[in-house]
Amino acid sequence: MSCNSHKIHFLRELIPSFECERGCHDCCGPVTTSAEEMARLPRKGREEQAAALERLDCVHLGPQGCTVYEERPLICRLFGTTPRMACPRGRGPEQMIEPEAERLVHQYIASTRQVLV
Repeated sequence: MSCNSHKIHFLRELIPSFECERGCHDCCGPVTTSAEEMARLPRKGREEQAAALERLDCVHLGPQGCTVYEERPLICRLFGTTPRMACPRGRGPEQMIEPEAERLVHQYIASTRQVLV
């Protein structure tokens, strides 16, 4: 397991989990993620990517919501867990993410080469 894989696993553990509303995609759109996280996701063709970008959707968004929910990138996991990225439907964990944990996630994101999902 690479150093970044260990970091991703560690950071995922720091982000409180909660279930999104089934079929919701209010927070979904084109996002950037690390190449390491992107490698965990199914590859999509150029046409699918272009169509999703034109709609301002994530290429992994399906009719019932996120099709890669279990492997979604860190930035997607942050939605709804911090007041700065609040869920528009008011959902979220019982305890929001600790500020230091959020800082570590953002620090990782800033320190890695990001690619468009």
